[in-house]
Amino acid sequence: MNHCLSLVRAVDRPTGAARYGRMFPGLEPLGTDPQLLMRAGDTGGVCDAAAVLDELTPAGDDAAGAAGWPFFGQLIAHDITADRSALMGGVDTGALKNARAPMLNLEMLYSDGPIGSPFLFDANDPAKFLLSPDGFDVPRNQQGVALIGDPRNDSHRFALTLHVALLQAHNRIVDYLRAYRRVPESQVFESARTSLTWHFQWIIVHDFLPRLVGAELAKEVLTEGNRWFLPKTRDAFIPLEFADAAFRYGHGQIRHTYRLVEGGPAVPLFPDLVGFGALEADQRIDLAQIFDVPGRPAAQRAKRLDGRLAASLIGLPTAITGAVDTEAYRSLAVRDLLRGETTQLPSGETVARLLQIKPLDPDQLGEDWAHGTPLWFYILKEAEHLGDGGERLGPVGGRIVAEVLLGLLRADPASFLSLEPDWLPVMPARGDSFGLADLLVP
Repeated sequence: MNHCLSLVRAVDRPTGAARYGRMFPGLEPLGTDPQLLMRAGDTGGVCDAAAVLDELTPAGDDAAGAAGWPFFGQLIAHDITADRSALMGGVDTGALKNARAPMLNLEMLYSDGPIGSPFLFDANDPAKFLLSPDGFDVPRNQQGVALIGDPRNDSHRFALTLHVALLQAHNRIVDYLRAYRRVPESQVFESARTSLTWHFQWIIVHDFLPRLVGAELAKEVLTEGNRWFLPKTRDAFIPLEFADAAFRYGHGQIRHTYRLVEGGPAVPLFPDLVGFGALEADQRIDLAQIFDVPGRPAAQRAKRLDGRLAASLIGLPTAITGAVDTEAYRSLAVRDLLRGETTQLPSGETVARLLQIKPLDPDQLGEDWAHGTPLWFYILKEAEHLGDGGERLGPVGGRIVAEVLLGLLRADPASFLSLEPDWLPVMPARGDSFGLADLLVP
């Protein structure tokens, strides 16, 4: 989730530190009255789940997928947009040629490595990440500020828990390389980094994408290649149609409440699980509560995609939004809708026609947008009607996401898809095939 409300209109230059551009550069921007967007995304609007659903109804809008997957998607978004100069207090150059090429290489964890970012690593064993004394948190300074590769991963407890789990996975790989592969000490860190990165990338391709866009579309783009997004290594960029619409799908999958441990109380993501402070013992999350782990009871499910956001996202706390001059800006739905307008995205119907997909009709959209539907909202409603009832993205959203993630991996000369496309994970799997739970839950 991007919690910054950007009203920048210079959309073909970098927004932040990474490179941004157009996936469909020939399409005209939609252009919607901002007041209409604010009414749609605010309390009581078409994007407010609480307006149409009794939040006390058990599993009223549960999907089949586990609740943790949208948070993993958030980490993917952070990794693509990670930038050391931005994270260390640098400034945006404002020039595309000086922005970093987006990659899925776990820069959000490693930053500049043990030499350039020594505060992230154990001084007594620099090949390993430094963790809190109990091993369940990142180290923090005396004011509780996280010493972390990407501060955005400290914004709430789920992102932080996944970040820590990846740090622990790296440290386990270091132990494995030393004990069983006899890797020379001078090579242990880089070997572990490559191994974890390739496992992360493999999961995106073979576990995350099939769940999100459907196995058929994921296989098609993987085997037949991209049609619309063909980045080259040095000129790779993040399409705004992806960043400000399709890959914000996860906001629609956030549950109303979460149980952190078996038998524990259910609490909303915000404000109860807001981050930016030490992870207390009663806030530790058993990952088996949000991911299906073989041998454990089924995890909680994600919310079904239907164009509506949970109440905790319609009224974000000040710790996330900062001070706002209009209460509507506390709604993440308002922010998503305005972001698509200010970055001049085309309508969902226009993109669908370009992709030769029949657009949704007004009854399916459930809202009369008059001149066209904002792409972000369209993709969520498309998932509801063309994605197995909100279990996954539909053909427009799925195509954008699959082509961007696979396109960025292909553009990275160090990715497993570029160097060894038939590579398989070496870490142990509990079931028939390796998956995210095997990486995160030892």
